Amino acid sequence: MQIFFDDRQCLHDPKRELHNGDWTDYFESASRARAIGSTVGKADAPGDFGEAPIASVHSPEYIQFLKTAMTRWREAGRSGDAIGYVWPVVRRRALQFGRIDADLGQYSMDASTPLTEGTWEAAYWNAQCAIAAANTVLSGDKSAFALCRPPGHHAGRDYLGGYCYLNNVAIAAQHALDNGRKRVAILDVDYHHGNGTQDIFWDRGDVLFASLHADPATDFPFYWGHADEQGEGAGAGSTMNYPLPRGTKIAGYQEALRKALERIEQFKPEMLLISFGADTFSQDPISHFELQAGDYSLIGSDIAALGLPSVIVMEGGYDLETLGQNTAEFLSAF
Repeated sequence: MQIFFDDRQCLHDPKRELHNGDWTDYFESASRARAIGSTVGKADAPGDFGEAPIASVHSPEYIQFLKTAMTRWREAGRSGDAIGYVWPVVRRRALQFGRIDADLGQYSMDASTPLTEGTWEAAYWNAQCAIAAANTVLSGDKSAFALCRPPGHHAGRDYLGGYCYLNNVAIAAQHALDNGRKRVAILDVDYHHGNGTQDIFWDRGDVLFASLHADPATDFPFYWGHADEQGEGAGAGSTMNYPLPRGTKIAGYQEALRKALERIEQFKPEMLLISFGADTFSQDPISHFELQAGDYSLIGSDIAALGLPSVIVMEGGYDLETLGQNTAEFLSAF
């Protein structure tokens, strides 16, 4: 399996201040990429496919915001990483602001996703890895892995959040559609619901989005990922959510996965894109499922049994000691 990664993805490496004045990594740090890369095998740098595939998913205003936010933050006399603190939760409109603080709220969904000097470049090369993996499968390979970091599935068309800036799996899916595929499916097996991916394809009938995740009644992102969310318009029935309770073990997980895979088979996609998160592991510091190390090859085998050309895109997973091995176990099924 060909693996794609670019060192520039580590340029985004924000720090947070502790109560004692010290600084530490966020759970989503550049160390995650190194932990995975040291275990899964040799990775190739992607080619540069430019901004057009990114712009096919994200709005031009949002892309410009990502490119310029840190310059504007500095010009406003601010230090440290840029992060929002007020959000337009009622009657959100596409307003134009002259102040970076307002735009940070306009283009984000939470206060846990800071922008740094290296965020745009890291996100850009993240997306190139996902596009390169899709291109490899479009060219005839059975599968490919995009070692994307930071993750992407919480990012919407015009907002960041959940440690995510560009929606890598959505960009790869759209790239496949723009290059001859008629129908693709996205299966999200991260602990958290991929609200950005769902949002992007909510009213589309050519993309099936199926997600297994922690029940949003108890876990981030809370407001999306409930079982009754199934799409609208041309996309009615093309969103399938399978929320699971905290403490879910492999038996319960595989039962939900079986239902998702049956729906994917019914959809008859020409390509499968997998948002893979290893934060379903029992020792993950921010998650609450009870999957064990040996379970990842089982889950991978269940998915691979569909026999579909598959693009695997890395999402979450925050236990650095096991992250690489659990990812390698999942990939081994492909």
